[in-house]
Amino acid sequence: MDKSIVLLNFRILKSYNKANMRKRVSLFVTCIVDQAFPRVGLAVADILEQLGYEVEFPDGQTCCGQPAFNSGYWEEAKPVARHFLKVFEKSDYIIVPSGSCASMVCHHYGELLGHHESRVWEFSKFLTEVAGVDDLGARFPHTVTYHDSCHALRELGVKAGPRKLLSNVRGLELREMEAAEECCGFGGTFSVKFGDVSGGMAKTKIESIHRTGAEFVVSVDSSCLMQLQGTLSRAGSNVRCIHLAEVLASR
Repeated sequence: MDKSIVLLNFRILKSYNKANMRKRVSLFVTCIVDQAFPRVGLAVADILEQLGYEVEFPDGQTCCGQPAFNSGYWEEAKPVARHFLKVFEKSDYIIVPSGSCASMVCHHYGELLGHHESRVWEFSKFLTEVAGVDDLGARFPHTVTYHDSCHALRELGVKAGPRKLLSNVRGLELREMEAAEECCGFGGTFSVKFGDVSGGMAKTKIESIHRTGAEFVVSVDSSCLMQLQGTLSRAGSNVRCIHLAEVLASR
């Protein structure tokens, strides 16, 4: 066979394979999702795979180190943070279904280790800014209100993205609450050390939620949703809390 034809065929095949190669991302599932809300991690993986990504789940992953860091135990947090970087050292994109944990790695590893990590993306921010999608064909025929979690909003600038994603969900009605940007009172160990203050903050939040008449509270942080669901349940409310990924994975 003519050498030029072989070379041409090789170039065509290489171009085809490159165009159809599955993009690879890594999932950092976080402690709370792993231990209490595994369905959130499954929803994230399902959505990413639908978008054509190959999702890797490094089984050596543990914690990002935030609980120790926020409690002032920086020396204890350092080996946890170093372990995170070691586990994900070969990852191009690290997707996190939590603004809190994503912020810890993106911003506070600089303070802790002098390492500024740019490969970590909060889930909704990755969808809108990297994958470039705002409509996943989801259907969720319910009224919802959105809670802006503190770290996602204030440290990552996540605000418009989740709302844009929700606006394209079939059958969904988004009702904004007055206190959307107010803290839910969780704050990790804050809710343990300052229980009364934490509970008061949560109570104010659910009063705002109830005024919307929404059936569901949506957020990008399972820790916030855990705090709110506990307060809602103790108040005898029928309002349910659900992660954004679960809404977007609904059909």
